[in-house]
Amino acid sequence: MRMRRLEEKDAPFMLEWMHDESVVEYLSANFAAKTIDDCKAFIESSYTDTDVNMAVVNDDDEYMGTVSLKHIQDKTAEFAITFRKCAMGQGYSTYGIKKIIEYGLEELGLESVYWCVSPDNARAVRFYDKNGYNRVDSAILNIVGDYSPEQIEYFIWYQVCK
Repeated sequence: MRMRRLEEKDAPFMLEWMHDESVVEYLSANFAAKTIDDCKAFIESSYTDTDVNMAVVNDDDEYMGTVSLKHIQDKTAEFAITFRKCAMGQGYSTYGIKKIIEYGLEELGLESVYWCVSPDNARAVRFYDKNGYNRVDSAILNIVGDYSPEQIEYFIWYQVCK
């Protein structure tokens, strides 16, 4: 497995996870309404000064999922991750989170990467806790994403610092 920039050929596989209720049930966006053209547009704009979205692929270069650093500013970014159902439990998520955080801290010069998880998303909470990621109080974070005060208080927050 490896991480690379997203490519147009990844769009059908992205749409697959977007339309899989078991994958998106705890995500806030309405992925069921997304189309192949939405995926292609996302891929086209997937690497900017403020957002880095990368593909994690298998040894045959088949897209398995996306790892992202969003809202990059002031040496901080928000991490996001999603994978196709067929990739879950295969080590892709563990690899992807490690690589994108390393990329952010080492290549982009970030000092902090944070993310949040709904406490209802037991699978994700178990994954982050099992892999040793530190939960933090949201009050210490410089949260840039579009979150209401209620959401900030509700979610479980994690952070990795340089």
